[in-house]
Amino acid sequence: MIREVLTYPNKLLRTKSSDVVKFDDELHTLLDDMYDTMIAENGVGLAAIQVGIPLNVLIINLPNEEDIQEKEDLIEAINPVITHKDGEQVFVEGCLSVPGFNEEVKRAQHIIVEYYNRDGEKQTMECEDFLAVAWQHEMEHLAGHLFIENLSITKRKKFEKEWKKKLKSKK
Repeated sequence: MIREVLTYPNKLLRTKSSDVVKFDDELHTLLDDMYDTMIAENGVGLAAIQVGIPLNVLIINLPNEEDIQEKEDLIEAINPVITHKDGEQVFVEGCLSVPGFNEEVKRAQHIIVEYYNRDGEKQTMECEDFLAVAWQHEMEHLAGHLFIENLSITKRKKFEKEWKKKLKSKK
């Protein structure tokens, strides 16, 4: 089922998510719905808080060389923790909760993440480049942050001005 994606400045997006304690059918339904929603919105990642559920749950599904998102490449992460970061990269990011806005963000180039899969089995993943960016971006959502908070003051002011104008034009 496709769920509504919350968009900035919805206050729920500022909520710090809580750890999942039950790996049950309700969690599996949430993960399935998040996948359907992410694909319908043409995203590569989605955090549960973006569909109004304040749980430490995220999904990532990067396109392959043919620009296709294969379901078998889907990462479902419950209660993720970054245990190591190093390096630096700048990547142009966008966000389903801030539609139509893209900007360069500086992040770690290489990370190691520990998390649980949908069945509660512990996983470790080491990644770099775009996958590392996607992890860091989605994990910020779980902490109640949006990628626009990483922008310089000048870029952030410009964004706020453009965003207010965009919201007014929709009314």
